[in-house]
Amino acid sequence: MGSQAVGNRSIVLLSILFASVLVFAAAPADAAKAKPKAPHAAAAKEAPPAVPLSDIRVLGDRPAPFALDAKAAMMVDAQTGAVLYAYNEHQRMQPASLAKIMTFYLTLDALDQKRITLDTTMPISEKAWRLSMDESVSRMFLGVGQQVAVHDLLYGLMVSSGNDAAVTLAEYLGGSENGFTQQMNAKAKEVGLTETHFSNPDGLPVEDEYTTAADMVKLGCALLKNHPEALTYTDAKEFTFDKITQRNFNTLLFYDSRVNGIKTGHVDEAGYHLVSSATSKGTHLVSAVMGTPSSEKRRVETEKLVDWAFRTFVTAKPDSSKVVPATLPVFYGMVDSVTIAPTHATYVTVGKGEESKIAVTWTPSAKYLSAPVTKGAEVGQIAITADGKPIDSVPVVTQAGVAQAGFFKRLRDRFRHKP
Repeated sequence: MGSQAVGNRSIVLLSILFASVLVFAAAPADAAKAKPKAPHAAAAKEAPPAVPLSDIRVLGDRPAPFALDAKAAMMVDAQTGAVLYAYNEHQRMQPASLAKIMTFYLTLDALDQKRITLDTTMPISEKAWRLSMDESVSRMFLGVGQQVAVHDLLYGLMVSSGNDAAVTLAEYLGGSENGFTQQMNAKAKEVGLTETHFSNPDGLPVEDEYTTAADMVKLGCALLKNHPEALTYTDAKEFTFDKITQRNFNTLLFYDSRVNGIKTGHVDEAGYHLVSSATSKGTHLVSAVMGTPSSEKRRVETEKLVDWAFRTFVTAKPDSSKVVPATLPVFYGMVDSVTIAPTHATYVTVGKGEESKIAVTWTPSAKYLSAPVTKGAEVGQIAITADGKPIDSVPVVTQAGVAQAGFFKRLRDRFRHKP
């Protein structure tokens, strides 16, 4: 029994020893499996930027702050035209509902030209009505045979993004969709859109229809410059027609009070677009973020761009009154001086805190004038520079005419005039 017990104890000890060896050998392998591979895991989760930072252009010498999850983007200061951020801005894309910006523009033109009024009613054709019944497109739910006021159609176009509204406006203003499309392309040429071709008033995908982020920014700036009333429609958060209320597809309006337009667009082949307008403390931004993977992304990426621009740049208006006199002396005239002023105001985009780098110099062409003086006569130039770089050269002109005085006044002036 004793020897058997010793044998059994030896077997147990050997078994324990063998098991320990197995556990020891297995432990490093299991630990390696359990240990997270932080660098590789992070790389797998973090998608590469949509475009290399080196391809992004930013105003001045600043490095690109971030890449956007979009196929193309551009932002400008609408008052100066300065490009604040851009990449792939000349890449052609299907415009989707961004085409409605041009439909909107032409309708506002027609209002300015008194060809229609906001109360003008337009008939709803069967084609427009069929679009309102198509669940695959945005619409304002027009009914065939209805007569709808321009006022409602404009809200339906820009808030509800109604394809039915676009067709209705096009048929009335152009005689037909084709006729209106010709007007769209003529206006595009007039505005300077060299990378855009429209094929219909609503942007539904068809052949030979394209635009770029650069052209959409240009169109947005032209729209707001020539039709500031456009913001009445693009800034509306919702619109109710025939007891149906729809929220604006531009959801950024609900997140950022500085944003006041302009238009969204989406088709599967191009992705999600947003042409945006935003204003704050004298700076007006217009941007186009195009080809994002979702409607949420177009909002988030545009908001990122808008917030960065307002934090980084400022639109300054140089004060020429510090160097340009308010009046110039006039001899031999009915009055002894005439008011002078620059022909236009100049705005300059600079980084925040860099306003002191803006300089204004005045070069008069004469120290005095001799009557008669015509209104608008040039009396000198002001040169505006920022950080030593020329920005603008502005003529300074008389603000009124001065008639020649009678004989005795001219004689008196001859004695007081000492060239």
